Amino acid sequence: MTDAVPVVHCTGVVKDYRGLRPLRLLDLQVSAGDRVVLGGIDVIGAEVVTNLINGATLPDQGEVRVFGQATHEITDGEAWLAALDHFGVVTARAVLLEGMTVRQNVALPLTIEIDPVPDALRPEVDALAAEAGIDAQWLDTLAHALPVPLRMRIHLARALALSPQLVLMEHPTAALEAQDRAAFADDVRRVADARGFTLVAVSQDREFARRVATRHLQLHPGTGALNPMALS
Repeated sequence: MTDAVPVVHCTGVVKDYRGLRPLRLLDLQVSAGDRVVLGGIDVIGAEVVTNLINGATLPDQGEVRVFGQATHEITDGEAWLAALDHFGVVTARAVLLEGMTVRQNVALPLTIEIDPVPDALRPEVDALAAEAGIDAQWLDTLAHALPVPLRMRIHLARALALSPQLVLMEHPTAALEAQDRAAFADDVRRVADARGFTLVAVSQDREFARRVATRHLQLHPGTGALNPMALS
């Protein structure tokens, strides 16, 4: 009996992103259902990690394999777009339509017909919002009027919309006040427990890691080694 193929396997990865030094990932293996939080990576580096894993960018050195396939082997645009359905991404980089409601923003991964959201889709959209921790009272609120914790929950709801096998997060609690971080982390853990997806999050928030992760790894930027951190 052979070992299961890792969902993510980065070996000897080097990627220059015009930072103080290149991003290095010596050996990162993430198994199905694993929830890994990576520390020691800045905001731009977090974007690079996302793009390396989803195949939007290729490493300068080394190899990234996702679901057993090397990202450099995906050379067809249609195949890459189809592969994106495996991913959900939680990032503050994602655009919110400020003049649209919470419901309309959550619906975007499912339809471009959001003005209004089709009646047939409303139950699914409202269920996604509730799953991400958005109370129904906010669904008709315009996005520009939302507090930051609810904006992040829209990003979470969108990431869940297509039932991804792998969720990537870029510093998901960085914009939150201290009192809001634990609640958001608990929502992420609740959703991950229920859905069973694999998670790779870049975060400097140790409390987020403690509440969410099955493994917390700290990057040594010079060598690319990922050193285990205690979760307690």
